Amino acid sequence: MSLLNVGARAVQTNQAALQVTGHNIANVNTAGYSRQTVSLRTEPGQLKAGGYIGNGVAVEAVLRNHSDLLTRQASAAAAVDAGDTARLDRLKQLQEVFSGGKNGLGSAINDMMNAFSDVVSSPTDMTARGVVLTRIDETARRVREASSSMNEISQVVDDQVNSDVVQVNNLTKQIASLNGDIVFAQGKGQPPNDLLDQRDQLIRQVNQYVQTSQVAADDGSITLFVASSQPLVMGNTAATLSIGEPQDFNTNGAQKKLIFTAPGSSQSIELNDSMLGGGEISGLLRFQNGDLTEGRNLLGRMATTISETLNAQNKRGLTLDGNVGDNLFKPVSLGNAVQGKNNVAPLVVMGLEVTDVSKLQASNYDVTFSGGASGTVTRQSDGKTFGFVNLTELGDYFTAQGLKLTDGNTPSAAFSTTAGANAGDKFLINPLQDAARQMEAAEFSPRQLAAANPINAKMGAANDGSLQLASLKVTGLDATGQPATFVVPPIAGNGVKIEFSISATSGKTIYTTTGATTDIVASDEKVYVPGQPIRIDGWEITLNGLPKAYLATDLLHKGDTVTVDNALDPQYGTYYQRDSGNASALMGLRDAKLFDGAALTDGFAGAMSQVGTRTQSAQFAAKLSSAIASNLDQERAAVSGVNLDEEAARLIQYQQAYQASAKMIQIAQGIFDSLIQSVGR
Repeated sequence: MSLLNVGARAVQTNQAALQVTGHNIANVNTAGYSRQTVSLRTEPGQLKAGGYIGNGVAVEAVLRNHSDLLTRQASAAAAVDAGDTARLDRLKQLQEVFSGGKNGLGSAINDMMNAFSDVVSSPTDMTARGVVLTRIDETARRVREASSSMNEISQVVDDQVNSDVVQVNNLTKQIASLNGDIVFAQGKGQPPNDLLDQRDQLIRQVNQYVQTSQVAADDGSITLFVASSQPLVMGNTAATLSIGEPQDFNTNGAQKKLIFTAPGSSQSIELNDSMLGGGEISGLLRFQNGDLTEGRNLLGRMATTISETLNAQNKRGLTLDGNVGDNLFKPVSLGNAVQGKNNVAPLVVMGLEVTDVSKLQASNYDVTFSGGASGTVTRQSDGKTFGFVNLTELGDYFTAQGLKLTDGNTPSAAFSTTAGANAGDKFLINPLQDAARQMEAAEFSPRQLAAANPINAKMGAANDGSLQLASLKVTGLDATGQPATFVVPPIAGNGVKIEFSISATSGKTIYTTTGATTDIVASDEKVYVPGQPIRIDGWEITLNGLPKAYLATDLLHKGDTVTVDNALDPQYGTYYQRDSGNASALMGLRDAKLFDGAALTDGFAGAMSQVGTRTQSAQFAAKLSSAIASNLDQERAAVSGVNLDEEAARLIQYQQAYQASAKMIQIAQGIFDSLIQSVGR
């Protein structure tokens, strides 16, 4: 009977081995499956007179070929790869918005600025004037289209993030359910390999969306944490994730946050973006809250700068009808700062205005008050923080950023906290986020293009030198290059007279002014330099050649003079209609340093470069994380994956052992039959 028992055990054991091998082969293409092997043990021998006689073999356990370390490393690397890839895909879409070429926004801006050249050459040509206005309208349209494209990208990101969150919530519920099943099964003494594989695969899927960390319990369950500390799955319960507005501000969808809600709790926790690690959700939120915000700010700064600059210059000129020019673009409103949701003083409204477009930064700002008039400002683009102890310092800070804080309830008034700003009150200043959407042409009549200077110049009738007028234009700048209100001499007045003389102290040719509103040169001696602009009352005149000049103390002789008058002075007739001085100034804005020191026509190239740099960096990160994830997954598969060649060899091995075990039973049966027959006789 012992031989029969040994054979029966061998048959059962090899049958189990064949079944496990077959199970491996059947699941060779099953995602997350870990190869299983049979662990055999020798049945304890039976003591006989001649020693211990063996009792055969038995199955000790079905082992799961699995490395916890490699599995976790592979999951974490896959999460980082998924986040980098998701961000890169959206950055490529954003890069298309800032693309170059003939149909790009940069080309439209260059065409618009170059169109002024024909007006400079022929200021009365209605076709040339019409082309300028058409180019202005085209530029505004392309800016709006770019803004609309970014809104579409934002909507796609919103839909994808919300869909991902739904997937995560479904997966975590399944993991929690499997936790319960595994605890129950493991209580019987053996690990449920297939259930463990299913759970690990679900965890890998969760990490595709949001990176998690794991802590295993003695009972076989696993606790998953998100953002390093929040329990996403604990035991057989799962928390809920959702997407919402930042807890401090209502940004109307411009920024999104991942919200954590514990099981059975009504209190939600906003998860810090920097703590999310990898995962598609993290990558998309980084794009939405960082890359796309910068893209909107870059485009908004461009729209604001171009419209403000061209509007201001057009208002410094005269139309064909002799009227002061008006806006070429509809004014862009910066709106008010966004109030914190928990502000104690909601009556404090912070308004915004542009003071100097050349100083505008493509950034949002966080203002936090620690008291009625003190606090900190954080510039989001680079994280730099500035502390202020009063509103004057706060105002000075934003003046350096090209902005002015006003009372949102009374825009003409300066910002104040008399309504009662309290410690903890916050404001989000995002003046450029919506600017591009507002850009729109305001002028469509060619006659209303203010191509002419509002001033005219004439040489003195008795001039005896070689003075020549090189240029005359209204700039709105003082002698130091700072914004200044320009003053036009009155019609039929004496104008502003510039007279040249020789300094008795230095011997240099100097000039004096009569009739100017302000003395714009601080030095006592205003030295004349040919080709160097003379700035007076917000306009500038450039002269070439040398004037005839006498010592200022020589009362018998007067030097050469130049007089600047109102262009509408009757003595000049309709000359202003043939003048293109302001059109020349408008065209000259091509080279104005308006974008972080770059010229107006180079502003789009700078924005394109910034987005391109982000995309290139994201591409490198995605390539690196993909390589790491692939290598770790290969290492995990080397341990857990099924090799069909190995399984086929084992199949033959266990088949032969099974056949031999069956033969053993057959032999034992024959011996037993012979013994029965012998005893029967």
